[in-house]
Amino acid sequence: MTNEVQVTTVESVRFTFTRDGDQLVGSLYLPEHPPTAVVVTTGPLTSVKEQAAGVYAEALARRGFAALAFDHRTFGESAGTPRQLEDPLGKAADIGAAISALGEDARLAGTPIVALGVCAGAGYMARAVADDARIQAFAGVAGVYPDTASAPPDPAVIERGRRAGQRRLATGEAETIPAVSPDGGGDVAMPLVEAYEYYGTARGAVPNYTNGFAVESYEHSPGFDAREAAARLTVPFLLVHSENALVPAWARGFAAAVTSPKSQLWLESAGQIDFYDDPRLIEPAADAAAELFRATVG
Repeated sequence: MTNEVQVTTVESVRFTFTRDGDQLVGSLYLPEHPPTAVVVTTGPLTSVKEQAAGVYAEALARRGFAALAFDHRTFGESAGTPRQLEDPLGKAADIGAAISALGEDARLAGTPIVALGVCAGAGYMARAVADDARIQAFAGVAGVYPDTASAPPDPAVIERGRRAGQRRLATGEAETIPAVSPDGGGDVAMPLVEAYEYYGTARGAVPNYTNGFAVESYEHSPGFDAREAAARLTVPFLLVHSENALVPAWARGFAAAVTSPKSQLWLESAGQIDFYDDPRLIEPAADAAAELFRATVG
């Protein structure tokens, strides 16, 4: 695979749109020349636009694409309650609203739409791509693609989320737990030390990020199945993954279930999180995504 030509100048501008009456806030990265396509990105669990989604959006803008990273509803600068609600289908709906807004932007009129998801965002994006014919190609980077057939959700966890939602409706107060903790233990959403080393330190804890996870999320997240979207994909798909990233078996299973044109790039990573900020992973992943996108829309 050859390295993609880099664009020297990238402009980042504020981009806002709405879903269900709530304003969502994004950063739209624009290359110095007319873009090849518009890439909609979405990132990991609880993340915001200044983290992995923005990193890949900027990398693709350097390769000649317009690219949008945005704060999903209830996260970062975007509106919505309860705050820090991780709702996969809601996030897929956010992606659809973003695409509609991009299509109405005069700077991008008629420009093809493609998609890139990172970590949990790749699973959410799979659902969005399967359900939205406007998206012409899809790349998943270090994606987490839940397969509820092989790993059924714990009913007690879902019930905990349901009860938290009921309490919020009754009292107006949402129950929140940390997204990460220093030792990776306790009642946290991401019980991984490497997650804390990113989200809990200056490495990834940008001012717009909140170390929080609405317990009500457990009503929505555990039962989300990304695998079902694989067979419904009709556009070219690129899998970028590592043996040391999260659940490579799910990634292989998802890719195997895809019947549209597909390709894979397996890289060597230390774990999952270095896909978010290590140029040695970001650059080849962005090169491969750009190659797919150009081949699709060119």
